[in-house]
Amino acid sequence: MNKSIINTLCASLVIAMAAPAVIARPVNTPAVDFTAAAESTVNGVVSVKSYNVANVQSQGQGMSDPFLEFFFGPQYRRQQPREQRPQERQSGLGSGVILSADGYIATNNHVIDGADRLEITLNDNRTFDATVIGTDQATDIALIKIDATDLHVIPMGDSDDLRVGEWVLAVGNPFGLTSTVTAGIVSAKARNISNLTQGSGGRGVESYIQTDAAINPGNSGGALVNLDGHLVGINTAIFSQTGNYSGSSFAIPTAIVKKVINDIKEFGTVQRAILGITYRELTPAIAKEKNITATNAGIVVESVLANSAADNGGIKVDDVIVAIDNGVTTNSAQLQEALARHRPGERITITVVRDNKRKQVPVTLQNSRGDTGVTVVGDVSSLGCVIKPLSDEELKALNRRSAVKVEKVNNGKFKEAGIRDGFIIFDINNINVNSADDVKKVYDSIVQSDEYDHVMFITGKYPGGRKQYYAVDLDNH
Repeated sequence: MNKSIINTLCASLVIAMAAPAVIARPVNTPAVDFTAAAESTVNGVVSVKSYNVANVQSQGQGMSDPFLEFFFGPQYRRQQPREQRPQERQSGLGSGVILSADGYIATNNHVIDGADRLEITLNDNRTFDATVIGTDQATDIALIKIDATDLHVIPMGDSDDLRVGEWVLAVGNPFGLTSTVTAGIVSAKARNISNLTQGSGGRGVESYIQTDAAINPGNSGGALVNLDGHLVGINTAIFSQTGNYSGSSFAIPTAIVKKVINDIKEFGTVQRAILGITYRELTPAIAKEKNITATNAGIVVESVLANSAADNGGIKVDDVIVAIDNGVTTNSAQLQEALARHRPGERITITVVRDNKRKQVPVTLQNSRGDTGVTVVGDVSSLGCVIKPLSDEELKALNRRSAVKVEKVNNGKFKEAGIRDGFIIFDINNINVNSADDVKKVYDSIVQSDEYDHVMFITGKYPGGRKQYYAVDLDNH
């Protein structure tokens, strides 16, 4: 081989060996910026403190008895009777989200439940007392209001648009630390956590957004927002064995929040849509037992309540529900969320697998009474009576601290139950009543219940008579 060619090849080899290896580098991606979303939302989240009033005994001052004290010592100093004094104590702490500039605020029902007074602190440290507009235990949502104007509002977003893996921020007041912002991603949607908490804990609707954004006690009722600064959920729960954050947080999606808040504003209570079935989620064992081959996931109908929405629409036992209004509905959380979006009387389309074939079934939803009417809180006109409080003298004669008198009975539920003029009510469903407002509150709690039987069990007496008991059926009220 030509010597010059060999020298050239050797030189080329040396150059190649000496040259650094070219390594492919990833394209630079901009870091996620949370600042705009954080700055636009912290002023729209408030601190919610709940207070209760309890009677506290105060120690009386000693009264000297010279004779006893001289012979037996100062331990015989007599004490004045202890005085009962009402004292207000903080009983809870949470967060809330400003929904409107005129003071409507959303929070969790468990944050305000049982409170005698609610104190709201804005991010600028102004404080207000709040009025409860309405609550819903089933979804753990409450609507309260303060007397203020020009408040900072977090725009309502659409939780349906959220995608698993998307960044979100949790804004609230953990441990009382105001204006706290944490970040995480959407870990899952339509999550039911009753299996984690050994039961639903009284929650009737469980279809949560799961995130890994850190929330702790005090965050409840705060905002879950996307990077556009739009509200996509109300933070409500954590899964933890210590009571503090340990990796998973849960928020109520705005798809449910919007409907519940609108119902409370318009009717004073949530209009609950009932389908009227019992069910199980499809498992491989059930699929094998029932020879279901057309779907691997769904809601297997176990029974259908007679004259219910499902019955009237044609849903059958062993149908497998796979969609409602084109939205995938293959687990209990998705089913609960789909129904929670609707009111009684609204029409939905349910897709079922029946005999391994897909079929669409139109269904008109009902309420828990079995009709399509709305429930309005505070309206007790159907009882058909005039309620009058008793005087102190009348209560003393009855040896009671509380009672009301049915002054006049007109056509209505009381008359149907057999109650006559002059009947004195002691309690309703074991709750003492002392005014017409008390009767309304008990009535409202009964008609808001998701139970199928809505009955007032009344204890009382007629003047000069013995105790009597009435059961007043409120269904179809």
